[in-house]
Amino acid sequence: MKKLLLISTFLVMLFASALTFAVDIGVVLPTNVEPRWVQDETRFKEALKDTKYTVEILFSQGSPATERQNVEALVAKGAKVIIICPHDAVAAAASAEVAKKAGAYVISYDRLIMGTDAVDYYVTFDSVEVGKAWGNFLIQNVKKGTKGNPLYLYAGALSDNNSFLFFQGAWEALQPKIFDGTFRVINSSEAVKLMNKKNLTRDEMARIIGQVTTNWDFNVAKRKAEDDLTKAKTTDKGTVYILAPNDGTARAIADAFRADKAVKQYYITGQDAEKASVQYIIDGKQSMTVFKDVRLLVKDSINAAQLLLQGKKPATSGSYDNGKIKVPAIQSQIQVITKDNVKKILIDSGYYSEKDFQW
Repeated sequence: MKKLLLISTFLVMLFASALTFAVDIGVVLPTNVEPRWVQDETRFKEALKDTKYTVEILFSQGSPATERQNVEALVAKGAKVIIICPHDAVAAAASAEVAKKAGAYVISYDRLIMGTDAVDYYVTFDSVEVGKAWGNFLIQNVKKGTKGNPLYLYAGALSDNNSFLFFQGAWEALQPKIFDGTFRVINSSEAVKLMNKKNLTRDEMARIIGQVTTNWDFNVAKRKAEDDLTKAKTTDKGTVYILAPNDGTARAIADAFRADKAVKQYYITGQDAEKASVQYIIDGKQSMTVFKDVRLLVKDSINAAQLLLQGKKPATSGSYDNGKIKVPAIQSQIQVITKDNVKKILIDSGYYSEKDFQW
């Protein structure tokens, strides 16, 4: 009898343990080193606290192997929907296939997983529009009628499909002004070779990005900017225009340009509205950021996950080719933030608190 009681107690504990660790929705983010992804984690937690579904958020720390282990752990806990933001868009195909083989839905979050049919949906901001917003901002800040304005190009990582989409949008906006001589590209011989072509192939974009990649790394970005400034002539400085791919790299690149005495003024792009960059914008150290309200992206992801768990299909507004299939996309809106509207869009909307910044 005592033995039966012990066995029963053990089974109850085992069952309770299984319930405790059961997961409905798994979220896998690239790293917790970059502020952007820590911000996303916070938004996911906020969005999920009022739902009936259990969720676990894991970080891959920039490792495709860890990413796959994270997916395997979530599958083992019974996750039926797995939201993956890949570190390496191509390598992440293996992780997506693990999830799909286990019967889970796969949502590619913010970055598109490439080369696999194991992706069900892509929740994203329109990355091409982000790039166009950068290009148009730089064009708007050029003194009318001037020619030969120095333009420095920087990009994300070759392993990230979004880098190509961002650059595509920026190039489509900037190319006519490069071709007519308004801008003069300083740090990419490949961009100079292709200055007469508005619509680039992926291979052509890769050739340019390969020369100006920051690999999404602050240190790489700053070192590359410093190297470019060392090679640049005095005529390549003065008032300059800088295409930077996100806020972290923008701050690093801006620091390098600000330290060069021959640079009298610069206009620099960014994205993500990170707190540090918001302060830079307030202080006049960064010119703009593209605000991709993570609350919207997270909300769209969670809504899609809940519909899938209920056996329903989320509404989509387009599709993206990942080299294997056209993945149905759920797209969120973007906004351009400058010193003039930073308070209205970021503070008055409740995204950040006014006390977080020095005015």
